[in-house]
Amino acid sequence: MDWVSLLLSLRLAGWTVAILLPVAVFAGRFLAYRSFAGKGLVEALVMLPLVLPPTVLGFYLLVSLGARSPIGQGWQALFGGPLVFTFPGLLIASVIFNLPFAIQPSQRGFESIPVALREAAACCGMSPLRALWRVELPLAWPGLMTAMALTFAHTLGEFGIVLMVGGSIPGQTKTIAISIYDKVQGFDMTGAAVMSATLLAISLVTIWLTFWLSARLGRRLS
Repeated sequence: MDWVSLLLSLRLAGWTVAILLPVAVFAGRFLAYRSFAGKGLVEALVMLPLVLPPTVLGFYLLVSLGARSPIGQGWQALFGGPLVFTFPGLLIASVIFNLPFAIQPSQRGFESIPVALREAAACCGMSPLRALWRVELPLAWPGLMTAMALTFAHTLGEFGIVLMVGGSIPGQTKTIAISIYDKVQGFDMTGAAVMSATLLAISLVTIWLTFWLSARLGRRLS
């Protein structure tokens, strides 16, 4: 069992969820409540990582974050090292390719809130921020939990983009998915089976726990 790769994957998934949670709340709420010209295009762009082949998205991320790009050059000037093939670069890529998994369920969660409830909160004198905290988030929370569970599980299992942007550097960018691939390439089927089963168990427990919490919260709110 490659514990270093597993811990790195859990660290990557945890940071990705922490960064995307506020993004999911505000972007999902904005898309749920606002109508504007080009909204369909914005929603399509958000969903694009879901349908693009990982090699295509990985290529564009590699070019965008590479040493010749403005982002890569700026990072080099600030921190004295490259952005690609590092954990920060891998984290940026993880945030981008998980956008649809975080925003789309959150948007559906906010869309499920009756308009009358939001109007009632405004009539009671609640500020938009207070209404978000006291009224909207409790009702949209099942969608948000689904978004975070999908983001966490998808990050653990992502392979193509991680390999292209992060490479396979032990302790820095070699995730559990890449370690499984390396085990198979080395004909270590036992090691690959153990790590695959571990990854399967973690993903299954994450999704089950999300459904259980959503159902429990739904009973409390009903």
